[in-house]
Amino acid sequence: MCTGKCSKFIGISLYPLAVVSIIANILLFFPDFQVIYSQEQAEGQYRLTDEIKYMGGVLGGGVLVLIPAIHIHSTGNHGCCANRCGMFLSIIFAAIGAVGALYSGVIAVVALIKGPVCMLENGTWCRPFVNSTENIYFEDSDYWDICEEPKDIVVFNLGLFSILALAACLELLLCGFQMFNGLFGCICGTCRNKEVA
Repeated sequence: MCTGKCSKFIGISLYPLAVVSIIANILLFFPDFQVIYSQEQAEGQYRLTDEIKYMGGVLGGGVLVLIPAIHIHSTGNHGCCANRCGMFLSIIFAAIGAVGALYSGVIAVVALIKGPVCMLENGTWCRPFVNSTENIYFEDSDYWDICEEPKDIVVFNLGLFSILALAACLELLLCGFQMFNGLFGCICGTCRNKEVA
C-alpha cells in the first residue's frame, strides 16, 4: 500500500474517533441525563468528577486529533498536500494528535481509578472510591449502591470514561503509525502522482 493511501485510511479512521471522544466528554457533563448536577455546587465544589472539567475528550481526543486528521486525510488525496512536504507536515500533525490522544487517555484512566462524585446515604457529596486501595468498585457491583445520587452514576462514568480511554488508545496507535508512514512518505513520496486521477 502506498503512503498516500495509508494516510487517507488513517485520516478517515481518526474522524469518528474524534467525534466519539467529543460526544462522550459532553455526555459526562450530564449524569443521569440531568443538567442540575453540572449547575449545583456542594460546599463550593461542583457535583461532577474533576476529570470531566479537564475536557480531555473535547480538547485532547477531539480537537487535537480532528485537526491533524484533516491534514493527514488530505495527504492521501490529489492536491497540494499529496507530496513529500505534505507528508513531512503530517508527521508533525500526527505528533500533535498523539499528544492530544495521550492527554485524553490519561485523564480517562485517572477518572476510572478515582471513581465518580456522588451523594452518599448521609447526604454528603464525595468520591467514595478514591481511597479504595484495591479499587474494589471495579470488581464488586454491589459496592456501587453506596452512591444514592445521581442514579447509576458508576455505570455512567465507567462506560463513558472507558469509551474515552479506548478511543484515545486507537487514536494514539493511528497517529503513531502515521508518524512512521509520514517518514516513509518523505523519503519515498506518496505515489499519488503515479496514479491516474
